[in-house]
Amino acid sequence: MQNKVLYVLLGLVALILIVRASVFTVNEGQLAIKSIGGEIIDSNFEPGLHFRVPLVEDVSRFDKRIITQLYPAERFLTREQEQLNVDFYVKWRISNLRRYYESTGGTEDVANARLGETIKDSIKTAVTQRTLQQVITAERAEFTDAMMKNIRPAAEQLGVDLVDVKITKIDLPQQVRDSVFDRMRATFKAQAAKLRAEGIETSERTRAEANKEQTQILADAARQAAQIRGQGDASASEVYARSYTKNAEFYSFYRSMQSYRESVGTAGDMLVIAPDSAYFKYFQTPQPKH
Repeated sequence: MQNKVLYVLLGLVALILIVRASVFTVNEGQLAIKSIGGEIIDSNFEPGLHFRVPLVEDVSRFDKRIITQLYPAERFLTREQEQLNVDFYVKWRISNLRRYYESTGGTEDVANARLGETIKDSIKTAVTQRTLQQVITAERAEFTDAMMKNIRPAAEQLGVDLVDVKITKIDLPQQVRDSVFDRMRATFKAQAAKLRAEGIETSERTRAEANKEQTQILADAARQAAQIRGQGDASASEVYARSYTKNAEFYSFYRSMQSYRESVGTAGDMLVIAPDSAYFKYFQTPQPKH
């Protein structure tokens, strides 16, 4: 009786083990492959419970979510043979499970290594086509677009879909950083000196033109003033002449009054002239005319 119970228990355990070995589950975030001796026989499994032949069929599960891989800094040479250290990362996910399994053996590290080599080749191509200054000042999007065009075909051959590729840092090696910065500083200094010299030249030319124009304006004004003054003197002489012709005594009196005003018109003026001089004849008591 005891042996019978033991056999039953052993049978139940064996059945449970066979059932457990015959089923497998695929989670929502997983992909699965069923293979025999490394040859894929099925790869289209929905999330849930599935069956397999124990000890004959193998099941491999893979993460179908986005995978992010960071790569250490790599050294590249620019067009003028300057060294640059470039850090980058890639985001990818499996798009063709059968191709991914056949090309990488289902190993994530193999996929990352192959993608990394392809990305490095793309960065190398982009960097070698540019000078150091162009690489430093260029938009990161330029590198990303160029890399994505070159990397996508290689990624498709691996059965993965590229989600994103980004350059995280572009830096100079310490041994060349100072010399490069000194050269860039000298270049910018030369450009500044050139612009400053051009500004001084423009300023001097503008000042010379302004001085020339000022001299011309003053000369024209002086000529016009001389003409007007001459015309005024001529008019005054004409008026004086007419006045003298009409009344010589009044003209003499008027001119004497002008002379008095101009010679003794301010405080402190002094004239040493005899009082009975003809100059002061209009200050003397006028003699009645007979």
